[in-house]
Amino acid sequence: MLRRLGAVQLDTISVLARSHELVAYARLGPVPRAALEAAYWGQPARAFEYTAHAACIMPVALWPFFAFRRRAARERERGRSRLSPSFVEEVRARLRDGPITTTDVGGARESAGWWNWSDAKVALEGLYRRGEVVVTTRRGWKRVYDLPERAIPADLLAHEPADQECYLELVKVAARALGVGTARDIAGYFFLTLPYAGTAPNARRLVAEAIEAAGLVPVRVEGWREAAFASPAALSAPPPHPSRTTLLSPFDPLVWATPAPGQMQEREYPRRVFDFSYSFEAYVPREKRRHGYFTMPLLAGDRLVGRIDPFRRGKTLVAQRVSLEGPEAVPAAAAALREAAAWVGCTDIEVQEALPEPLLTDLVSHL
Repeated sequence: MLRRLGAVQLDTISVLARSHELVAYARLGPVPRAALEAAYWGQPARAFEYTAHAACIMPVALWPFFAFRRRAARERERGRSRLSPSFVEEVRARLRDGPITTTDVGGARESAGWWNWSDAKVALEGLYRRGEVVVTTRRGWKRVYDLPERAIPADLLAHEPADQECYLELVKVAARALGVGTARDIAGYFFLTLPYAGTAPNARRLVAEAIEAAGLVPVRVEGWREAAFASPAALSAPPPHPSRTTLLSPFDPLVWATPAPGQMQEREYPRRVFDFSYSFEAYVPREKRRHGYFTMPLLAGDRLVGRIDPFRRGKTLVAQRVSLEGPEAVPAAAAALREAAAWVGCTDIEVQEALPEPLLTDLVSHL
Protein backbone atom coordinates (compact mmCIF):
# COMPACT_ATOMS: atom_id res chain seq x y z
CA MET A 1 0.00 0.00 0.00
CA LEU A 2 2.76 2.44 0.93
CA ARG A 3 4.64 1.76 -2.30
CA ARG A 4 1.48 2.36 -4.33
CA LEU A 5 0.65 5.62 -2.58
CA GLY A 6 4.24 6.83 -2.34
CA ALA A 7 3.54 8.72 0.89
CA VAL A 8 1.18 8.59 3.87
CA GLN A 9 0.79 11.78 5.88
CA LEU A 10 1.43 11.79 9.62
CA ASP A 11 -0.51 13.93 12.06
CA THR A 12 -0.71 14.31 15.83
CA ILE A 13 -4.54 14.28 15.94
CA SER A 14 -5.90 10.91 17.02
CA VAL A 15 -9.67 10.47 17.03
CA LEU A 16 -10.50 6.93 16.01
CA ALA A 17 -6.81 6.24 15.37
CA ARG A 18 -3.77 8.05 14.04
CA SER A 19 -4.10 9.23 10.47
CA HIS A 20 -1.45 6.88 9.06
CA GLU A 21 -3.43 3.98 10.52
CA LEU A 22 -6.67 5.28 9.02
CA VAL A 23 -5.15 5.54 5.54
CA ALA A 24 -4.14 1.88 5.66
CA TYR A 25 -7.48 0.89 7.17
CA ALA A 26 -9.40 2.59 4.37
CA ARG A 27 -7.54 0.58 1.74
CA LEU A 28 -6.85 -2.74 3.46
CA GLY A 29 -9.82 -3.15 5.77
CA PRO A 30 -9.67 -3.81 9.52
CA VAL A 31 -6.06 -5.02 9.71
CA PRO A 32 -4.99 -5.11 13.39
CA ARG A 33 -3.44 -1.80 14.35
CA ALA A 34 -0.36 -3.48 15.83
CA ALA A 35 0.30 -5.12 12.46
CA LEU A 36 0.07 -1.72 10.72
CA GLU A 37 2.56 -0.19 13.13
CA ALA A 38 4.95 -3.09 12.62
CA ALA A 39 4.67 -2.75 8.85
CA TYR A 40 5.32 0.99 8.85
CA TRP A 41 8.12 1.00 11.40
CA GLY A 42 9.53 -2.50 11.31
CA GLN A 43 13.22 -3.34 11.37
CA PRO A 44 15.18 -3.43 9.16
CA ALA A 45 13.72 -0.19 7.90
CA ARG A 46 11.20 -0.40 5.10
CA ALA A 47 10.06 3.21 5.43
CA PHE A 48 11.34 6.58 6.56
CA GLU A 49 9.84 9.89 7.65
CA TYR A 50 10.47 13.16 5.91
CA THR A 51 8.74 16.24 4.50
CA ALA A 52 6.72 15.20 1.44
CA HIS A 53 3.08 16.26 1.52
CA ALA A 54 3.79 17.79 4.95
CA ALA A 55 5.30 15.22 7.32
CA CYS A 56 4.96 11.78 5.73
CA ILE A 57 6.13 8.23 5.96
CA MET A 58 7.43 6.87 2.66
CA PRO A 59 8.97 3.67 1.30
CA VAL A 60 12.70 3.63 1.97
CA ALA A 61 13.38 3.29 -1.76
CA LEU A 62 12.43 6.99 -2.13
CA TRP A 63 15.19 8.16 0.23
CA PRO A 64 17.62 9.15 -2.56
CA PHE A 65 15.02 11.25 -4.37
CA PHE A 66 14.66 13.72 -1.52
CA ALA A 67 18.29 14.72 -1.93
CA PHE A 68 17.07 18.00 -3.48
CA ARG A 69 15.17 18.83 -0.29
CA ARG A 70 18.05 17.92 1.97
CA ARG A 71 20.35 20.14 -0.11
CA ALA A 72 17.82 22.97 0.11
CA ALA A 73 17.72 22.62 3.89
CA ARG A 74 21.50 22.75 4.15
CA GLU A 75 21.63 25.86 1.99
CA ARG A 76 18.73 27.60 3.77
CA GLU A 77 20.00 26.89 7.29
CA ARG A 78 23.70 27.52 6.78
CA GLY A 79 24.84 29.93 9.50
CA ARG A 80 21.30 30.64 10.72
CA SER A 81 20.98 28.31 13.69
CA ARG A 82 20.62 29.83 17.14
CA LEU A 83 22.72 26.91 18.39
CA SER A 84 26.49 26.72 18.49
CA PRO A 85 28.13 24.17 16.19
CA SER A 86 29.74 22.55 19.23
CA PHE A 87 26.33 21.93 20.84
CA VAL A 88 24.93 20.40 17.64
CA GLU A 89 28.01 18.18 17.44
CA GLU A 90 27.48 17.16 21.06
CA VAL A 91 23.92 16.08 20.27
CA ARG A 92 25.08 14.23 17.18
CA ALA A 93 27.70 12.43 19.25
CA ARG A 94 24.96 10.91 21.40
CA LEU A 95 23.86 8.93 18.33
CA ARG A 96 27.15 7.05 18.14
CA ASP A 97 25.96 4.70 20.86
CA GLY A 98 22.63 4.02 19.17
CA PRO A 99 19.29 5.60 18.17
CA ILE A 100 17.82 8.22 20.52
CA THR A 101 14.61 10.11 21.18
CA THR A 102 14.40 13.66 22.52
CA THR A 103 13.73 12.16 25.96
CA ASP A 104 17.26 10.72 25.89
CA VAL A 105 18.70 14.23 25.53
CA GLY A 106 16.54 16.04 28.06
CA GLY A 107 13.12 16.31 26.43
CA ALA A 108 11.50 18.00 23.46
CA ARG A 109 10.29 21.23 25.08
CA GLU A 110 11.67 23.87 27.38
CA SER A 111 8.19 24.80 28.66
CA ALA A 112 4.50 24.40 27.92
CA GLY A 113 3.50 25.21 24.37
CA TRP A 114 3.61 23.32 21.09
CA TRP A 115 6.62 25.08 19.53
CA ASN A 116 8.70 25.78 22.64
CA TRP A 117 11.31 23.28 21.54
CA SER A 118 14.34 22.55 23.66
CA ASP A 119 17.79 23.17 22.19
CA ALA A 120 18.28 19.42 21.81
CA LYS A 121 15.04 19.09 19.83
CA VAL A 122 16.03 22.03 17.61
CA ALA A 123 19.40 20.39 16.98
CA LEU A 124 17.91 16.99 16.14
CA GLU A 125 15.25 18.44 13.84
CA GLY A 126 17.88 20.46 11.99
CA LEU A 127 20.01 17.35 11.50
CA TYR A 128 16.88 15.52 10.35
CA ARG A 129 15.97 18.16 7.73
CA ARG A 130 19.51 18.10 6.37
CA GLY A 131 19.59 14.31 6.20
CA GLU A 132 22.34 13.95 8.79
CA VAL A 133 20.00 11.87 10.93
CA VAL A 134 17.04 9.82 9.81
CA VAL A 135 13.77 8.59 11.35
CA THR A 136 12.69 5.07 10.41
CA THR A 137 10.80 4.09 13.55
CA ARG A 138 8.94 5.50 16.55
CA ARG A 139 8.54 4.63 20.20
CA GLY A 140 4.96 5.42 21.07
CA TRP A 141 4.55 8.66 19.18
CA LYS A 142 8.17 9.80 19.60
CA ARG A 143 10.53 9.98 16.68
CA VAL A 144 13.58 7.78 17.03
CA TYR A 145 16.57 9.51 15.46
CA ASP A 146 19.36 7.40 13.98
CA LEU A 147 22.42 7.78 11.79
CA PRO A 148 21.58 7.26 8.11
CA GLU A 149 24.40 4.75 7.65
CA ARG A 150 22.80 2.48 10.26
CA ALA A 151 19.23 2.76 9.01
CA ILE A 152 19.29 3.28 5.22
CA PRO A 153 20.58 0.51 2.91
CA ALA A 154 24.07 1.33 1.64
CA ASP A 155 23.10 1.38 -2.05
CA LEU A 156 20.33 3.91 -1.41
CA LEU A 157 22.54 6.02 0.82
CA ALA A 158 25.26 6.16 -1.81
CA HIS A 159 22.89 7.41 -4.51
CA GLU A 160 22.78 11.22 -4.54
CA PRO A 161 20.74 12.15 -7.61
CA ALA A 162 20.67 15.58 -9.18
CA ASP A 163 17.58 17.77 -8.82
CA GLN A 164 16.30 16.79 -12.27
CA GLU A 165 16.39 13.07 -11.45
CA CYS A 166 14.70 13.66 -8.07
CA TYR A 167 11.84 15.56 -9.66
CA LEU A 168 11.40 13.01 -12.43
CA GLU A 169 11.07 10.10 -10.01
CA LEU A 170 8.70 11.92 -7.65
CA VAL A 171 6.52 13.14 -10.53
CA LYS A 172 6.25 9.53 -11.74
CA VAL A 173 5.25 8.33 -8.27
CA ALA A 174 2.72 11.15 -7.81
CA ALA A 175 1.15 10.64 -11.24
CA ARG A 176 0.85 6.90 -10.69
CA ALA A 177 -0.78 7.43 -7.28
CA LEU A 178 -3.22 10.06 -8.59
CA GLY A 179 -4.05 8.38 -11.89
CA VAL A 180 -4.98 11.74 -13.37
CA GLY A 181 -4.25 15.26 -12.19
CA THR A 182 -3.25 18.75 -13.16
CA ALA A 183 0.35 19.91 -12.99
CA ARG A 184 -0.55 21.54 -9.65
CA ASP A 185 -1.97 18.27 -8.34
CA ILE A 186 1.13 16.35 -9.35
CA ALA A 187 3.53 18.96 -7.94
CA GLY A 188 1.47 19.24 -4.75
CA TYR A 189 1.66 15.53 -3.99
CA PHE A 190 5.22 15.94 -2.68
CA PHE A 191 5.17 19.75 -2.21
CA LEU A 192 7.62 20.05 -5.12
CA THR A 193 7.06 23.78 -5.62
CA LEU A 194 6.43 25.03 -2.07
CA PRO A 195 9.51 27.00 -0.92
CA TYR A 196 8.94 26.48 2.81
CA ALA A 197 9.04 22.70 2.33
CA GLY A 198 12.33 22.94 0.45
CA THR A 199 12.50 23.02 -3.32
CA ALA A 200 15.09 22.90 -6.04
CA PRO A 201 15.96 26.07 -7.96
CA ASN A 202 13.59 26.51 -10.90
CA ALA A 203 11.15 24.05 -9.32
CA ARG A 204 8.24 24.81 -11.64
CA ARG A 205 10.39 24.29 -14.71
CA LEU A 206 11.66 21.01 -13.28
CA VAL A 207 8.07 19.83 -12.72
CA ALA A 208 7.09 20.70 -16.29
CA GLU A 209 10.16 18.94 -17.67
CA ALA A 210 9.53 15.90 -15.48
CA ILE A 211 5.90 15.62 -16.63
CA GLU A 212 7.12 15.51 -20.22
CA ALA A 213 10.01 13.14 -19.51
CA ALA A 214 7.79 10.80 -17.50
CA GLY A 215 5.64 10.18 -20.55
CA LEU A 216 2.43 11.37 -18.91
CA VAL A 217 -0.44 11.62 -21.35
CA PRO A 218 -2.13 15.03 -21.79
CA VAL A 219 -5.89 14.56 -21.31
CA ARG A 220 -8.98 16.72 -21.06
CA VAL A 221 -11.21 16.17 -18.06
CA GLU A 222 -14.74 17.43 -18.41
CA GLY A 223 -15.37 20.39 -16.12
CA TRP A 224 -11.68 21.02 -15.34
CA ARG A 225 -10.31 24.42 -16.29
CA GLU A 226 -6.68 23.34 -16.26
CA ALA A 227 -4.93 20.88 -18.51
CA ALA A 228 -4.56 17.43 -17.00
CA PHE A 229 -2.13 14.55 -17.31
CA ALA A 230 -2.78 10.85 -16.89
CA SER A 231 -0.44 8.08 -15.90
CA PRO A 232 0.01 5.61 -18.77
CA ALA A 233 -0.46 2.81 -16.26
CA ALA A 234 -3.84 4.24 -15.28
CA LEU A 235 -4.94 4.50 -18.90
CA SER A 236 -3.88 0.94 -19.75
CA ALA A 237 -5.31 -0.71 -16.63
CA PRO A 238 -8.70 -2.41 -16.80
CA PRO A 239 -11.55 -0.32 -15.36
CA PRO A 240 -11.59 -0.72 -11.57
CA HIS A 241 -14.60 -2.01 -9.69
CA PRO A 242 -14.32 -0.25 -6.33
CA SER A 243 -16.38 -1.88 -3.64
CA ARG A 244 -14.94 -0.54 -0.38
CA THR A 245 -17.25 1.39 1.94
CA THR A 246 -15.23 3.17 4.57
CA LEU A 247 -14.33 6.37 6.40
CA LEU A 248 -11.34 8.36 5.13
CA SER A 249 -8.85 10.29 7.21
CA PRO A 250 -8.84 14.06 6.52
CA PHE A 251 -5.17 13.47 5.66
CA ASP A 252 -5.83 10.69 3.17
CA PRO A 253 -4.16 11.23 -0.23
CA LEU A 254 -7.60 10.95 -1.82
CA VAL A 255 -8.67 14.25 -0.22
CA TRP A 256 -5.47 15.99 0.87
CA ALA A 257 -5.11 18.27 -2.15
CA THR A 258 -4.64 22.02 -1.76
CA PRO A 259 -7.53 24.30 -0.80
CA ALA A 260 -9.67 25.73 -3.56
CA PRO A 261 -8.58 29.24 -4.64
CA GLY A 262 -10.17 31.76 -2.30
CA GLN A 263 -11.49 28.97 -0.05
CA MET A 264 -8.97 28.34 2.69
CA GLN A 265 -10.99 25.45 4.16
CA GLU A 266 -12.58 23.72 1.18
CA ARG A 267 -10.26 21.35 -0.65
CA GLU A 268 -10.17 21.62 -4.39
CA TYR A 269 -9.34 18.07 -5.46
CA PRO A 270 -12.43 16.34 -3.97
CA ARG A 271 -14.60 19.00 -5.58
CA ARG A 272 -13.07 18.48 -9.01
CA VAL A 273 -12.84 14.68 -8.92
CA PHE A 274 -15.91 13.70 -6.88
CA ASP A 275 -18.10 16.82 -7.09
CA PHE A 276 -17.93 16.73 -3.31
CA SER A 277 -17.41 19.67 -0.98
CA TYR A 278 -14.98 18.80 1.79
CA SER A 279 -13.37 21.00 4.43
CA PHE A 280 -11.12 20.20 7.38
CA GLU A 281 -12.42 22.19 10.32
CA ALA A 282 -10.21 21.18 13.26
CA TYR A 283 -8.74 24.69 13.34
CA VAL A 284 -12.06 26.46 12.76
CA PRO A 285 -13.75 27.92 15.89
CA ARG A 286 -16.37 25.47 17.15
CA GLU A 287 -19.29 27.82 16.49
CA LYS A 288 -18.28 28.20 12.84
CA ARG A 289 -17.91 24.51 12.01
CA ARG A 290 -20.42 23.09 9.54
CA HIS A 291 -19.62 19.40 9.79
CA GLY A 292 -17.33 18.90 12.80
CA TYR A 293 -13.85 18.84 14.29
CA PHE A 294 -12.43 15.73 12.56
CA THR A 295 -14.87 15.24 9.73
CA MET A 296 -14.15 12.02 7.84
CA PRO A 297 -15.40 11.68 4.26
CA LEU A 298 -17.58 8.63 3.65
CA LEU A 299 -16.42 6.61 0.64
CA ALA A 300 -18.88 4.21 -0.98
CA GLY A 301 -17.38 2.49 -3.98
CA ASP A 302 -16.24 5.27 -6.32
CA ARG A 303 -18.24 8.08 -4.70
CA LEU A 304 -17.93 10.30 -1.65
CA VAL A 305 -21.44 10.32 -0.20
CA GLY A 306 -21.20 11.94 3.22
CA ARG A 307 -19.23 13.22 6.20
CA ILE A 308 -18.99 11.80 9.71
CA ASP A 309 -17.44 13.52 12.73
CA PRO A 310 -16.59 10.74 15.22
CA PHE A 311 -14.89 10.32 18.56
CA ARG A 312 -14.54 7.52 21.11
CA ARG A 313 -16.07 7.57 24.57
CA GLY A 314 -14.94 4.43 26.32
CA LYS A 315 -16.31 1.52 24.30
CA THR A 316 -18.73 3.74 22.37
CA LEU A 317 -18.06 5.22 18.96
CA VAL A 318 -19.92 8.53 18.98
CA ALA A 319 -20.90 10.03 15.62
CA GLN A 320 -21.41 13.63 16.66
CA ARG A 321 -22.69 14.69 13.26
CA VAL A 322 -23.46 12.60 10.19
CA SER A 323 -23.99 14.68 7.04
CA LEU A 324 -25.17 12.64 4.07
CA GLU A 325 -25.68 13.52 0.43
CA GLY A 326 -29.07 11.80 0.44
CA PRO A 327 -31.10 8.87 1.82
CA GLU A 328 -29.31 6.42 -0.50
CA ALA A 329 -26.13 7.00 1.57
CA VAL A 330 -27.68 5.72 4.82
CA PRO A 331 -26.73 2.02 4.35
CA ALA A 332 -23.14 3.01 3.52
CA ALA A 333 -22.91 5.22 6.62
CA ALA A 334 -24.22 2.42 8.82
CA ALA A 335 -21.82 -0.12 7.34
CA ALA A 336 -18.83 2.21 7.70
CA LEU A 337 -19.68 3.02 11.32
CA ARG A 338 -20.11 -0.64 12.25
CA GLU A 339 -16.77 -1.67 10.74
CA ALA A 340 -14.88 1.30 12.20
CA ALA A 341 -16.33 0.67 15.65
CA ALA A 342 -15.26 -2.97 15.59
CA TRP A 343 -11.79 -2.08 14.33
CA VAL A 344 -11.06 0.29 17.23
CA GLY A 345 -12.62 -2.01 19.83
CA CYS A 346 -15.94 -0.23 20.38
CA THR A 347 -19.02 -2.28 21.17
CA ASP A 348 -21.62 0.48 20.83
CA ILE A 349 -22.42 3.27 18.38
CA GLU A 350 -24.20 6.51 19.25
CA VAL A 351 -25.42 8.96 16.60
CA GLN A 352 -26.04 12.40 18.04
CA GLU A 353 -27.11 14.30 14.93
CA ALA A 354 -27.81 13.59 11.27
CA LEU A 355 -28.22 15.98 8.37
CA PRO A 356 -30.73 16.13 6.77
CA GLU A 357 -32.55 15.55 10.09
CA PRO A 358 -35.14 13.05 8.78
CA LEU A 359 -32.30 10.59 8.06
CA LEU A 360 -31.48 10.11 11.75
CA THR A 361 -34.24 7.57 12.38
CA ASP A 362 -33.34 5.63 9.23
CA LEU A 363 -29.65 5.59 10.13
CA VAL A 364 -30.27 4.36 13.68
CA SER A 365 -32.55 1.67 12.24
CA HIS A 366 -29.80 0.46 9.89
CA LEU A 367 -27.34 0.40 12.76
